[in-house]
This record gives sequence, structure tokens and C-alpha cells, in this order.
Amino acid sequence: MKIKTMKNLGIFLMLSLASSSLFAQEKLAYFETHIRPALVKYCYECHSEETGKTKGGLLLDTKEGMLQGGDNGNVLAGDPFTKSLFWEAINWTDFEMPPKKQMPAQVIQSFKAWLQMGAPDPRQRQKAVVESKVDLEAGRKHWAFQSPAPTPGATIDSLVSAKLASASLTPVGPADAPTLLRRLSFDLVGLPPTPEELATFTAAWRRNAKAAITAKVDELLKRPQFGERWGRHWLDVARYAESTGKDVNVTYPHAWRYRDYVFDAFNADKPYDEFIREQIAGDMLPAKTDADWQEHLIATGFLAMGTKGLNERNPRQFQMDLVDEQIDTMSQAVLGLTVSCARCHDHKYDPIPTTDYYALAGIFLSTKTNYGTVRASQNRRAANLIELPLA
Repeated sequence: MKIKTMKNLGIFLMLSLASSSLFAQEKLAYFETHIRPALVKYCYECHSEETGKTKGGLLLDTKEGMLQGGDNGNVLAGDPFTKSLFWEAINWTDFEMPPKKQMPAQVIQSFKAWLQMGAPDPRQRQKAVVESKVDLEAGRKHWAFQSPAPTPGATIDSLVSAKLASASLTPVGPADAPTLLRRLSFDLVGLPPTPEELATFTAAWRRNAKAAITAKVDELLKRPQFGERWGRHWLDVARYAESTGKDVNVTYPHAWRYRDYVFDAFNADKPYDEFIREQIAGDMLPAKTDADWQEHLIATGFLAMGTKGLNERNPRQFQMDLVDEQIDTMSQAVLGLTVSCARCHDHKYDPIPTTDYYALAGIFLSTKTNYGTVRASQNRRAANLIELPLA
């Protein structure tokens, strides 16, 4: 009796295993028939080892890639499956994948059935995950790094008008004299016009509008407030402050000299290239007079401004942090790039390798930064100015 029972149990287990194996084969067959072709058609272009693309850090051409997920984690995790990132993406609930056009409803239903089965997947990774990195050579060919080509006959007004027309927008009509004067005054000197100015300008406007505008703009540009109004924007870029900030807040008693240099440069309509050269290498530029040399030296305050970690006890670390801060400011202000991101690794988004960063750092390391005061006077007699040396 016991032997017969054991035989029946063995037969039952064999049938169960056979049934389970058959069911598993059906699941895999379903994957090969409905799921793999859909993944190839709609997903592999941006998420496969074969194309070398891993957008969002996600690979969808292997089981391991789907389980590992991308920048947002496992795309199949979720209970129920309708809460998974994959399901939300193909249904355009949150993410929208594929981004240009949603999958057909029939394909989405096939994925639903597959997910309900437990997402069976026979695919195995054949090689290592493709590393996501920046192609430096391709990056350098991007239009942003090419010299701009002039467009014949293109003026700012024509470009603006064309953009407005493409959006079916109509330009605002001409402003009246009081409105125009307020706009000019606030734009150029940051102050409203006085009642007397309004009366004078309105009278001139009635006689000859174009001549009145020209004369008023010239007069506003000659005011010292023009340099203050527009120079302050450069001071923001140059991280202007009158102290080091951070943990030990030591004053810069001569910071005002750099501030006034910037204001004077705007008021004198100093050419931009000259303005930049003086701030980066003013102490090395030729000067015709002592006054020119002193102005160039003051301009290099651009490199000396900013926060400083004066509590740093490692001199070498302090020096490298100082250089990094100078590189960061210079590259953002002049190039519109975050070169300092390449201090520890190649830049993730711009064609700037770490080797370029340290080549630039070598130039700044050859520069000695002085702050125009002596240790005994710092924060005690800040009003006692040190006389600038002559050339």
C-alpha cells in the first residue's frame, strides 16, 4: 500500500513539473512572439548595447538591464505592475516612451499580459554594459563651439520681427513720449525721470521725435549712473563682495577699487576684449603711464574676489581651491561654460577633459594673488589704504 502511494506521488510530481515546464515555455514563447519584437521596434534605438545608447542610463535589450534599471531605478518594480515605471512610461502616465509617438494599444495590451505573467525574459547579457560618456571630438564640432557666421542683411529688428511673425504675434505699437522716457531712464540709469525732464522731453518730442530720442539717449549714456546701473551686472558675474565670506569673514578693504574700475569701464565705453584682458592679465599688459598700470593692476581684482576658505590648514589644498574658484568664475563669465566640473572627471556634458582643466590650472597656479593689505592691518585699520606701487 505504501509503495503504491509513493508511486502515485512520484507520478503526480512528474506531471506537475512537466506542466510547469510547459507553462514556462509558453511564457517564453509569448515573449519571443509579442514582446521582443516590440522592444526592438520601439525601445532599442535609445536603450541597447548594439546602438551604443543608454539614455537615462537604461538598457532594455537584456533581462539584467531591465532589472537593474537606469537613473530612476528598476523599471519593472511595482506592486501591482501598473505602478512600475515601465508601465507608466508606455502608457504616457508620467514618462512618455517612446517619446515621439505612443505605442499602439494592441502592443500595450501585449506588454500588460507579459507583466501579468511576471515579465518572463530569456535574454542574457552577452557583453559589458555600454559606458555612458561624452564624445569629446563630436562635442567640439557642436555649433556652440564654432565661430558664428554672419548672416547677410540680418539685423536684430528683422530677426525679432521674423520670430514674432512665425508665432502669429503683432509688435506693440509706438509708445508715447512719457512712456518712452520712463523706459529709457529705467533701462539706462535705473532711475525714473524727473517732472522737469518729462516736460522738456515731451516738448522736444513734439518738435522732432527722432532727434529728441537721440539727444536723450546720448545724455543718459553720459551720466555716471549708467556705469553703476549696468556695471552692477558684471559685478554679480565677478562675485563681487567686500569680504571673504565663509567661516572666517575677512574684509577686502580695497574691493571698492575694482568696483569703481568696472563702473568707469562702462562709462568710458571700454571695448569688451580690452575689458576682459585687463581683468585676467592686467598686470602683464604694457602701460603707457603709471595711471594705466595701476588701472590694469586693479582690474585683476576680478581674480581675487569671491569667497575663500581661510580655515583650510593645508596650504596646497587652499591653493588648488583658490585656482578652482578662479577657473570657475572665469569660464562661466567669459565662456559660459562650467570648466571647473572637470576638476575630478571629464565634463559630463561639455567637451572638456580633465587634462584641459589642469592645463588651465597650471596657468593660474603661476599667478600669485595679493589682496592689497598687510596682516596686522586686516580688519583693524581697513580705512588705511596701501599706496599702489609705481611701474
